[in-house]
Amino acid sequence: MPDRPTVLVTRRLTDAVHARLERDYNPVFNLDDKVFDRDELMANCQSVDAVIPCHSEHFSADVIAALPERLKVIANHSVGVDHVDLAAAKKKGVIVTNTPDVLSDATAEIAMLCMLSAARRASEGDRMVREGRWDFWSPAFMVGVQTTGKRMGIIGMGRVGQVTAKRARGFGMEIHYSNRRRLPPETEQGAIFHETVEDLLPHCDVLSLHCPSTPETKGLMNAERLAMLPKDAILVNTARGPLVDEDALIDALRNGGLFAAGLDVFCDEPGGNPELSKLDNVFMLPHIGSATKDTRDAMGFRAIDNLDAVFAGKEPGDRLA
Repeated sequence: MPDRPTVLVTRRLTDAVHARLERDYNPVFNLDDKVFDRDELMANCQSVDAVIPCHSEHFSADVIAALPERLKVIANHSVGVDHVDLAAAKKKGVIVTNTPDVLSDATAEIAMLCMLSAARRASEGDRMVREGRWDFWSPAFMVGVQTTGKRMGIIGMGRVGQVTAKRARGFGMEIHYSNRRRLPPETEQGAIFHETVEDLLPHCDVLSLHCPSTPETKGLMNAERLAMLPKDAILVNTARGPLVDEDALIDALRNGGLFAAGLDVFCDEPGGNPELSKLDNVFMLPHIGSATKDTRDAMGFRAIDNLDAVFAGKEPGDRLA
């Protein structure tokens, strides 16, 4: 209907989210689920009032500069916004929102899956059974690392980090963390705070990354910091691929510095890293941290809630710019 705002939806979302958009807006769907390149993204934004993108669409400064005046809001279908130049959006007067909270449980589940699968050599064992190579057993066969009672270090104790810590406590793990600021005691729940990442790393039998990807955190886990972890530690990354120097990680996994890694994110997405794929001591997933129906519905609804607020002349609850 012409009196309703027109909204570009850059990727195929859930049926429930599409239904709500059709009820309240004039949606422009990408039902083929094709990733727009830069020119396609700019072209498709020219006749809309808002856009709901995912992390696969990159709103760089030049893309934002080319947006029409009528486009009022970029309502991200994600919690991370490293794909949007927030400073450029603010300068242009475009509101940017995200979807915090609603994906914390699902992402924490994936972090635990990555930890356990890396610790217990799940990828290696799965391939062995599937390929018909399981023809031997002994007490020394497929021995992994037990995580119960070990120390989990968390970098980035935000919503997802806190839920991951809660899940890890169910395994009797001692929680250590580094964050931009120390949490209050009632939120900390006995977790041990470390002022710097360097102070944290020696206390991590498992290190789980939950901080945003920014210019400051790119390559956060480099060769020097990986070497600060205890021997046979496990690295888990369900945040963003660029947090880890993948060449340094590969070296640490090959030379025995790390026991294993569990990864849901990579520097090159989609696709991953072929060199990591050659290693038995890596458990990998294709960036599915929030991929449950419940969560994807909730993310879509949260993005629409932000649109509703903007077009009602109210302040959106998840505004970042």
